[in-house]
Amino acid sequence: MRADRADQWVRALTAPQDRPDGTQSIRRAFLVLRILATAGTSGLALIEIARAAGLAAPTAHRVLAALAAEGTVEQRPRTRRYALATQLDLAPRTASSPLLAAAATVLGEAAEEIGDTLFLTVRDGLETVCVARRLGSYPIQVLALEVGATRPLGVSSAGIAMLGTLRPAVARRLIMQNRRHLPSYGMTIDDSVAAVAQARADGYALRERGLVAGTRAVSLAFARRDVQAWAALTVAAVNRRMQPPRLVAVIDQLKIYADRIEQSLQKEAA
Repeated sequence: MRADRADQWVRALTAPQDRPDGTQSIRRAFLVLRILATAGTSGLALIEIARAAGLAAPTAHRVLAALAAEGTVEQRPRTRRYALATQLDLAPRTASSPLLAAAATVLGEAAEEIGDTLFLTVRDGLETVCVARRLGSYPIQVLALEVGATRPLGVSSAGIAMLGTLRPAVARRLIMQNRRHLPSYGMTIDDSVAAVAQARADGYALRERGLVAGTRAVSLAFARRDVQAWAALTVAAVNRRMQPPRLVAVIDQLKIYADRIEQSLQKEAA
């Protein structure tokens, strides 16, 4: 089988200490690229890639998604198999994502004006994915997430804000699907449901305790498709930077920048 050949190839070219467990993300990416090089144009299924690389399927999926965003990997629409891109393009990929293209200038301006770390997050099934991060000018920045980091829907302020745009029954069903992940983030089903209900009422999501201790995070969902939002802007800051009335001002600023991104998206779609 192709996956068996991939296993042999990886064993031949990597020493045990070079395997992806505990190493940097870049090594995982190169390992996945090497595995795909054995498959030719027919490609490999996600589970085959994960097994050959010694990665959990969600981790392999995140690596593949990052490589696809950079134009080095393609997923076949019919078979859903992954393969190396037919033409490797190392030019900047910002324009390949309408959202990132629309947000590119706005994110820098927003982080500069607000002063704290700004994150752009999108929904991917039952997870949220951080697709951009900008640092502000304040001396203490909260680096809660790296670009490419994922969280289950219903635990981060971004995911809670997005769920808050859904009907209560739909949001609860998604939370229930993620229930086994909630305890890892110190949350229960009731906690998540209550947080989503509050976000629905307020129009934004506030986490009194951010993903990093001593911080707070506020998220505004935007970029609606039909009746739900699939993206969110988040500001994370140390507690003293996220107290009223500044919190209100930050939320107002997020609304302005989210509107600008949506307007750019609409112009691109027109």
